[in-house]
Amino acid sequence: MPAEQGPPDFSSRLVRWQRLHGRHGLPWQVRDPYRVWLSEIMLQQTQVAVVAGYFVRFIARFPTVQALAAASPDAVLAAWSGLGYYQRARHLHRCAQIVVEAHGGAFPQTAAMLATLPGIGPSTAAAIAAFCFDERAAILDGNVQRVLCRSHGIDDPVPAAATTRRLWALAHSLLPEANDIAAYTQGLMDLGATVCKPRQPLCMQCPFETDCRARRAGDPQRLPVRKPARSARPQRSTVMLWLRSLPHGQTWLERRPSQGIWPGLWSLPQFDDTEQATVFAAQFGRIVSQRELPTFRHVFTHFELTARPLLIDLHATQQAAEMPGQWLSLAQAEQLGLPAPVRGLLLQPIAAIPADPAPPRAALQG
Repeated sequence: MPAEQGPPDFSSRLVRWQRLHGRHGLPWQVRDPYRVWLSEIMLQQTQVAVVAGYFVRFIARFPTVQALAAASPDAVLAAWSGLGYYQRARHLHRCAQIVVEAHGGAFPQTAAMLATLPGIGPSTAAAIAAFCFDERAAILDGNVQRVLCRSHGIDDPVPAAATTRRLWALAHSLLPEANDIAAYTQGLMDLGATVCKPRQPLCMQCPFETDCRARRAGDPQRLPVRKPARSARPQRSTVMLWLRSLPHGQTWLERRPSQGIWPGLWSLPQFDDTEQATVFAAQFGRIVSQRELPTFRHVFTHFELTARPLLIDLHATQQAAEMPGQWLSLAQAEQLGLPAPVRGLLLQPIAAIPADPAPPRAALQG
């Protein structure tokens, strides 16, 4: 496919701009493929400002790919907790194990080989290969799609398959020589994240201000054209049972199934209504008190969840050993992979554990 008509000298101008105005000094801007790979996975669906702190803490806990491969799944999920999209963490862990077991702890040096590892798609593989091994490989994440659509006037809908193929061909055609590939790749990322933003792009700061086709058309924010939006997210609701065992206040947690929301993480049991939650709690022993906590909402990709936390304190009996789950202190729970809203709920300041009043009339006895 011939190159699209866009700004001349695209790659050389972008490289010059990046060296003068791009982002420098980020903790993952090194030639260590472990750190570059980790940052690229974290930055999927997540902004740099959020990732920076997580990245530093993650590296402190797992400084090498060998350390990550040897870690338990719970330790990895705990370090990831709050970044969301937890399938990324499971792929990250499995990828580290494969790098250690099949590649002697050294990451493959080509985009084609990197893309065979779990959780590494073509664009991520290309970024690692470009930054660490100077391979002339093209990236095409969301920021890059926006830059190319605007600079080259591509108004076909994204992410339609035909448009994606067209953008990949364009991305390959624009690649500079190998000695500039790292600055060019970083420049695409920087331009999309800091200047060619989805809304209110800073066109006056762009190296292509004078010949960007979208800018010359007078409405750069119109591109890229998105497919018609889906209907509003479906709404779901749940009662989230925070069950505490007196006198020490341990919390009952269960591991989520491997499929569905928060797969593989530890979480509070969920029920359709308060009655179901109370019946479940009564199986553990004598209920001392129960109260509803403030409702919160959590937005997933395909639906919104309204959670109604129900705090029940009880004196647990030996029956608890037969139930699927585990009593854990909050300190122990913090070391596990917890969904961000559950972690926030458990760590919020709440009233002290009650002494031992008479059970409320609404509570069921075990």
